[in-house]
Amino acid sequence: MKIKKAIIPAAGLGTRVLPASKSVPKEMLNIVDKPAIQYIVEEAAKAGIEDILIITNRGKGAIEDHFDHSFELETQLAANPAKASLYESVKRCSSLANIYFIRQKETKGLAHAILAGKSFIGNEPCAVLYGDDVIINDENPVIGQMCRLYEKYGKGIVGVKAVPEELIPLYCTLDVTPVEGEERLMNCYNIIEKPKKEQILSPYAILGRVILPEGAFELIEKGIAATPADKEFLFTDTLTELGRAGNLFAYDFDGIRYDMGNKLGIMKANCEVALNHPEIGESFREYLKELVKTL
Repeated sequence: MKIKKAIIPAAGLGTRVLPASKSVPKEMLNIVDKPAIQYIVEEAAKAGIEDILIITNRGKGAIEDHFDHSFELETQLAANPAKASLYESVKRCSSLANIYFIRQKETKGLAHAILAGKSFIGNEPCAVLYGDDVIINDENPVIGQMCRLYEKYGKGIVGVKAVPEELIPLYCTLDVTPVEGEERLMNCYNIIEKPKKEQILSPYAILGRVILPEGAFELIEKGIAATPADKEFLFTDTLTELGRAGNLFAYDFDGIRYDMGNKLGIMKANCEVALNHPEIGESFREYLKELVKTL
């Protein structure tokens, strides 16, 4: 079954990048000349996903505005032949896919945010692209890599990369074994969120991309219902349940990931994307060469 729908959770407060995210949603912080969330939507659209639900929160109306038409701006650009390419790039934002929005009324974690998309997804598999994680592979979008694996095997998939040992406690750790005949695919049996050093199962951590199989929303719903009101039900608990049932893969994706909820990640993204930008790439490269001489 082909995956045609995706959820992008974008309801977080962005505390790690304050004060920049005080009045601007962190998902709208730019990488060169596009906001981070546009790269994520473009990745989904390039993978053939047609319907995208973005989970937002109070104060994130700028995300909706970005993917809508801006008639005054577009009219001015259209009237100036010298700005034809800029006009096309601005107009393109509103036609990347069918984009919908819903608010997470209370900030209760990732599982709660994803569950808000249950009626949108229905009883279908879907892709989940975390709003903090921009992953670049222009030729072969990462979520597309994972969608094809779902079509082949029909199991849930988490996108992973090996993480330095000292950073694993900031993420999660996975119990995995290789899948015979697949270079990057692994069976995943267990996930420990923010493990202590002695709990580390492997160097692999989930980094921003998930394929949820049919029935996953019922698992999330049951998990949240069984969790005390003062506790947070973790999304990784649902993924672990899939793993223990033999219904979860971990996939070492082919792409460069940037953590846009982290100040250093934002700077890395801007620097590396700028180097390949068709308009400023060469000039920026020369600038960096001169800059490093002064360090």
